[in-house]
Amino acid sequence: MPVARPARALVATLVLVLALAGCGGATAADDHDVTAGGGTRLADVEPAAAPKTLTGPATAVVADSAVRPVADDPEPALPVTVTDVQGTAVTVSDASRILALDVYGTVSRIVYELGLGDRVVGRDTSSAFAEIKDKPLVTANGHELSAEAILELAPTVILTDTSLGPWDVVLQMRDAGIPVVVVDSHRSVDGVGDLITQVADALGVPEAGAALAQRTDDAVTAKIAEIAAIAPEQESERLRIVFLYVRGQAGVYYLFGEGSGTDSLIDALGAVDVAGEIGWQGMKPVTDEGVVKAEPDVVLVMSDGLASVGGVDGLLETLPAVASTPAGQSRRIIDMADSAVLSFGPRTADVLDALAVALYAPAQS
Repeated sequence: MPVARPARALVATLVLVLALAGCGGATAADDHDVTAGGGTRLADVEPAAAPKTLTGPATAVVADSAVRPVADDPEPALPVTVTDVQGTAVTVSDASRILALDVYGTVSRIVYELGLGDRVVGRDTSSAFAEIKDKPLVTANGHELSAEAILELAPTVILTDTSLGPWDVVLQMRDAGIPVVVVDSHRSVDGVGDLITQVADALGVPEAGAALAQRTDDAVTAKIAEIAAIAPEQESERLRIVFLYVRGQAGVYYLFGEGSGTDSLIDALGAVDVAGEIGWQGMKPVTDEGVVKAEPDVVLVMSDGLASVGGVDGLLETLPAVASTPAGQSRRIIDMADSAVLSFGPRTADVLDALAVALYAPAQS
């Protein structure tokens, strides 16, 4: 099935945002595993009775980032022909040399969790988990695909979405005879299972895919229930959250709203997505009016983005409208690794867990 028009529009916007943000610069993922574990689990903290009274910034860190394959090197049943999200029929005959690429490193993580990590020959900048970080990069200048680097690795199949560019490089790979399967770029908490299935089917391991999708869905369902048990019951007492995408070096400031994926994340955290409440659709440049109208109690940002504006002080100085909100006045700015917070993959339950700790028990994280 072709990608729905709203999803394509959001993906196109994200690609534009990344380009405008000057993702040509190095990111934290180039140097170390920005998604490494070590955080505190929600089950081990005592949540605040009134989360709106909490003050100060926090960083959400997952407790355990290790890959946990659902199968031990499963043997792909190939050849297989799949119709990708663009409606293209692709036949995969060899999965011995896999490239799995997207802006958040989610597709590569899925391949590893399926038990096919030993077949992966390279990585994108955002794929920085310990098990893959020694693989050669095929992205240059941040999130820019390098045709030369890809061809040098001689992949037998490429899995990607439309979040990386330039798209001409993807087309060049097809022209070179490499099967390229395009998976869904529209991410959300509810869409994780479908994404896993798309990847697994393309690699000829549908049984491993079903097992991973079920394990992930079960973990997410359980985590949402755990968070719901500590979130305030009355909506008036629930944290009001907005997600800002900031890249200070390029002067790029976007507010993510309905359909961007952040709405499903905030809902799963037992909070109020105020961007959706004010009718903010997709991803749009921040306006003072929009921020003030939202009246957030908490602002979520990516860690590299926060660093790019000089931390919390820099963010509040750069965006005075944010400083005037309840979130700004209480300095409730929560950041999480760029490659984790919107990854929506096998570790979604862990991401929710880490964010819940930062929201409801930051002093114990």
